[in-house]
Amino acid sequence: MQIVQLSSAQGPVECSIAIEKALNIFIKALSAHNIDFELIESVKDRQGLKSAILHVDINDDHALIQEWQGTHQWIWKSSVRPNHQRKNWFFGIEFFSSLKELPESEIMYKAISAQGPGGQHVNKTASAIQATHLATGISVKVQTERSQHANKRLANLLIQQKLHQMMNETLDQAEKERRLVHHQLERGNPKKIFLGDRFIVKSV
Repeated sequence: MQIVQLSSAQGPVECSIAIEKALNIFIKALSAHNIDFELIESVKDRQGLKSAILHVDINDDHALIQEWQGTHQWIWKSSVRPNHQRKNWFFGIEFFSSLKELPESEIMYKAISAQGPGGQHVNKTASAIQATHLATGISVKVQTERSQHANKRLANLLIQQKLHQMMNETLDQAEKERRLVHHQLERGNPKKIFLGDRFIVKSV
């Protein structure tokens, strides 16, 4: 099992548009490989998505991880800002394959009724789980699985992923600068390049 995050980082709205387009293509790739998945969370921007998190049922050595993990580039003249000179937009996809469940003593779980649109197993029973990390207050709601037990496990791993993200965001300034240089270098070597309005993949 993998937790997969698509992120525009601190990029402008064009990067958010890229995330929404990339998510659609990634989901099609999962379906083509008959891989089960659930969209757990998506954060909307004024256009597109700032980020999206999926629960994907694949092994650590699956070829899709090698294909999609990393920084990606979209070459597109923005229709949002037609006079903008920039044509290259970047976003990242990260697979969290080594997450280990946190001790239950660190998390408070609450069973709640599933609500709204969701996977085929969402129903009105109290199978959904709201989980809160006691030390940080990070809270997630999971209703994609059939049972409370499965939703608790997924909520645990999702909190672990968010803790990982929080830790990266609170690095000291020197480390942030080091990571910025690394990120800029990564932008020079994208894993995939997408072209134009149709978001056509060009092999790198």
